[in-house]
This record gives sequence, structure tokens and C-alpha cells, in this order.
Amino acid sequence: MVNIKINGIEYSVEEGTTILEACRANGIRIPTLCWLKDTNTIGACRICVVEMTGARSLVAACVYPISKFDEGKNILTHSPAVLESRKMTLQLLLSDHNMDCLACARSGHCELQELCRELGVDNSTYFEGVKNEFDIDYSSKHMYRDNNKCINCRRCISACEKVQGIGVIGANERGFNTEINCAFNMDLADTACVSCGQCIAVCPTGALSEKDDTDKVWDALADPDKIVVVQAAPAVRASLGEAFGYPMGTPVEGKMIAALRRLGFNAVFDTNFGADLTIMEESNEFIERATKGGVLPMITSCSPGWVRYCEAYFPEFIPNLSSCKSPQQMSGAIIKTYWAKKMGYDPKDIVSVSVMPCTAKKFEIGRPDQSASGYPDLDISITTRELVKMINRAGIRFRDLPDEKADSPLGNGTGAAVIFGATGGVMEAALRTAVWKLTGEDPSSPVDFTEVRGVEGIKTAEYKVGDMTVKVAVVSGLANAKKLLNMVKNGEIDVHFIEVMACPGGCVNGGGQVIVPADVRNFTDIRAERAKALYSLDSANTLRKSHESPDIKEVYENFLEAPGSHKTHEVLHTSYTPSNLSK
Repeated sequence: MVNIKINGIEYSVEEGTTILEACRANGIRIPTLCWLKDTNTIGACRICVVEMTGARSLVAACVYPISKFDEGKNILTHSPAVLESRKMTLQLLLSDHNMDCLACARSGHCELQELCRELGVDNSTYFEGVKNEFDIDYSSKHMYRDNNKCINCRRCISACEKVQGIGVIGANERGFNTEINCAFNMDLADTACVSCGQCIAVCPTGALSEKDDTDKVWDALADPDKIVVVQAAPAVRASLGEAFGYPMGTPVEGKMIAALRRLGFNAVFDTNFGADLTIMEESNEFIERATKGGVLPMITSCSPGWVRYCEAYFPEFIPNLSSCKSPQQMSGAIIKTYWAKKMGYDPKDIVSVSVMPCTAKKFEIGRPDQSASGYPDLDISITTRELVKMINRAGIRFRDLPDEKADSPLGNGTGAAVIFGATGGVMEAALRTAVWKLTGEDPSSPVDFTEVRGVEGIKTAEYKVGDMTVKVAVVSGLANAKKLLNMVKNGEIDVHFIEVMACPGGCVNGGGQVIVPADVRNFTDIRAERAKALYSLDSANTLRKSHESPDIKEVYENFLEAPGSHKTHEVLHTSYTPSNLSK
């Protein structure tokens, strides 16, 4: 332990603790812009500077480890020199920043804007001079990049390179001309970007944002000749409440459904139904492979960012991918086939919308072999953030809404379905049904497979199921996926079934979720907090296994016949091809 002073008050802190962490632990917030704990510890922005006894200049609190040589030193976190330095840093950033805040997607939720408000920097106090002018990159299907709003904090680079292990963006040029871009200034669409959106999630400004498709939804809702239906993913209900003042980890399923209904959709469904369908098909596929000599390990295909990553970076594992469509696409396919026929609708008149925690879903709806009815399974995919915009624009008072249920039969799901949004959830849900298929219905058969829960990047477990020993692995974050796949290739690990989620922690931490500022992200495990919401919904559900759903049984009896049937392969399964970006 080292004895120090912070603003003249004595504290004892563990050696190696940074000044920023020591201050935070003792009730003092030091502002940051570039710092992301464990991933972007570069001390570049200088917003976190403090004064320290004996130091010749201000020091960056985020990267200064307190050592025994600092015994007795005093740290000043808001002295005149510190405040003036932070203010000047902001003024310099604004001198080369697009100030059209009213038109910015992040206005009101911008970390730069918040710091300027805090330190008294406005339009009249920043430095004037030459400004860089960059073309906005709209090439990608899921997002755009506006470097006129970039502050070169490099948080997006760290998310892409260190968290996801991809690294398609970096710092080009030097000095005043520095910009975050792709190699050789390529368009983002021409790189092996997997559309995960983790760069958007950590960007402090409006330099990165998903493409806003809400106007397409508004136009469809206003068209009297269209039947506009919507489905919402499990993870959306774990994050949506944060935008309306609820504590992180509060499930808002009932109010979410009520809000969607009040936006004017003709039917409100739940992607949980598609998740249950996925389990029926995926568990059947796994058992077929495991008992009849199929390709193992089988790897889940629910995450479009992961699928795109596999096609681009590990095409040799394409045969291992489950042929199942994602829950979003399965729901969309059933809506335009089974539901359309049941209701007497022509699928060409249906506009199918999804609300997803994921920016990669915007890419997924345009993938080939995703048109079971002859029309795209999904027409429009919006993020959780876009749904927030729609709710606010419609003047809906979210907190005042009653809790409502989605429309049957495609609006019902089991507890197994809702945990899809957390890493390990797909595996656990699949195991619940696989055990039933292999051993028969047994009231004492396990429901909770806790070994695959948690936010660790790679988890492994073994389960004795009948005469089989099933070895499973769960991985989230593509850098971790890379590690695991290389272990499989090198024979270092023996597994039969692998769940991969592109985003760390799963969909609850998806690139389309409600933005969490770094000041919260650095000290709160948002993955674990949001996952609690899903597990609470699972434990409260009277039906916790996908095969128990009466609506799933109805669809199979009246339309799909049986898991793995010819009909299901026409409607619920898909194919993959190596990406030319992998060469």
C-alpha cells in the first residue's frame, strides 16, 4: 500500500493502481475521452491530467501507476492549472470539429459535448483556424463514418483490433492531417469489416453511427396498402429501459411491446419465437451430426457478425456452421410463409421489421438464401437506439405505458429463447432440448446449465447426456473466437458443439444497443448487468424449454412437419460461401 494525498486528504492505495482508479475508488471522478479500461490505455487525449507533487508537468491520470516513490505526494484533480489545461484541450479539439450538433446522431449523448458543458467551453471560446474536411464514408450497409466529428481518441481502433481481433481501421497520416481510416483509404465496405458495430458502441462522439432506417419504417407505417409487422430481439428488452431512466439490467419487455403497438404496427411479434424455432432445428441438427458422423464441432450461426467473420477469416470452418438461419431470419421467414397464409395476406404486401441489438442485422437481411417466401425474410432492421428515436419522435411516454403481451402465436417464447441475448444462452437453450431429445422427457432433467453462463471470453464444459458425453465451448468476442478456432485447428481442444457470439458478452452488449459512456463502461460490467434481466425473465417463465412451447408445436404440426424436415430446410435453413475478402 502507498500513502498519498488527493486534494490534501490522505488515502492509502494499492501500489500499481492508476491515479484515475485511485480517485474513482475514493469518490472523485476524473474526466476521460480516450481511455477504455484494458483496451485503450494510451493517455493520448490529456483530458485526465492532474497536478502531482514533484512532477515537472501535468500527468495523465489514466496511465500513471502509483508506486512507492509517490509516498506522501499530493494529487490535485481540479486545480486552476488542471482545469485550464482541460479547457484548452477541448478548445483545440473543437477547432477541428464539425459543430453542427443539432443534426448529430449523438447530440445530447456525446461525451465531448458533455465535457464542454462541464468546463464552460462553447462556440465563442474555441480556437479558429484551418479545419480538415473529410468525405463521409457511407459505403457500408450498417454504418457510416464521419471523420469531421472524430477526435482521434482511437477507442474505435482498440475495439476493432484488440477486442475483435480484426483491425480494419487505424490512424492514417500524421499530425494535423491524422484521420481514422482503412488501409490505403479504402471504403469500409471494401474491407473485411464484419459489421459488429463495436466501434460505434465506444465512440465518444457522432463520428461513427449506424445508418438510420427509421424513415423507411415511418414510410411503411403510413402506407395503407402495406401490412407492417415487427419483432424485437431478446437483448433489446435488457437495454431499452436505460434510455428512459431505468437502472441498467431492468427488463422492460411489456412496455417495449406496448410502445411498438402504439407506433402503429399491424402486428407485434417477438424474436423469442424465432429463437425457440432455432433451438428445435439446431438441437436436431447437432444430434444428427453427432450420431451419424456429421461434421463436428458444430458451430452456431445466430450471430451474423460471427458468420461474416467465419466466411472472411476462417472459411475452412464453413462446413462446421449450423445451417440454421438466425432467430431474426427464422421469424421473418415464418411471418411471410405460415403467418401470411394463415391470415390470407400476400407476402409481397408485408413489410417485416426487426428491432435488434445488432448493427450486423442490417447486413444480414440482404444475405443470399434468406427469402423463403420468394421475398426477403426481413425488409428493415433497426437497432435499439433507432427504436428509442421512434418512441421519442412519436411522443410516447415510455414509463407511463402498461405492460402488454405480443401477438400470438409468433409473439410467444420460452425462457430458453430469452437467454439467447447473453453469451452462453444459445448453448444452454440447445442443451435443454438436446437432453430431452436424447433421454426422453424427465421432470428431473436439468434446466440450468450454469457452467456456460458468465462473461468470460472462452468457457468450456462437459455433460453426460444418455450414452453421450457432450463437450461444449462458448465464446464471445471475435478475438476470443480466433483463439478458440486456432485451438481446434491445432488439436489443442476437443469439443463437439461451439457457440460463438461476435460481441463480447453476447447480444446484450451488441453494437446497436443503448450507448453507455466510457465513464460508466469502464467501471460497470454492462454485459453482466444486462444479462441479469434476461435470466430473470427466464426463471420467471413457466415454460423454460423450447420444445415445451405450444406455439412451436402448432407451427410444426400445421406447417413445418418436424425438425429437420424437407419443409424446414426450405424455410428455416440457409447456406454460406467463403468471402472474397478472405483471399
